[in-house]
Amino acid sequence: MIYALEIKEKAVGKGRPRINTKTHKAYTPQKTKDFEELVRWHFVSKYNVDLEPSENPFKAKIVAEFRPPLSTSRKMLMLLDKRPYTKKPDIDNIAKLILDALNGLAYKDDNQVTELEVVKKYGTEHRITIVLEELV
Repeated sequence: MIYALEIKEKAVGKGRPRINTKTHKAYTPQKTKDFEELVRWHFVSKYNVDLEPSENPFKAKIVAEFRPPLSTSRKMLMLLDKRPYTKKPDIDNIAKLILDALNGLAYKDDNQVTELEVVKKYGTEHRITIVLEELV
């Protein structure tokens, strides 16, 4: 089975757990929770999740495209198109957030992802493309 998603949003990296100074309990930042929910919503709206998540290994490819700032000149836009994006968020945090968000939907746990390719680059608009391929 192959799952393919396209999310037309700016990629967000998984935030570090924070500690509440009054209760001394750890919590996940709201920005991370919201983006994980967005990824889950896109998956659920495209695929039937009434099925049991797979226990097979998966191969994942994640491509995060970032639009250059609006003030960028046309000449610079042509130079930047499809070039590597070297700013925040970190590539490993993008992958962690997306793989964690799909836990219990495509696969039971993200430890089933045995091959991972992640790319950050400039594009014409903010977009995240996710392809999960079940390895049978």
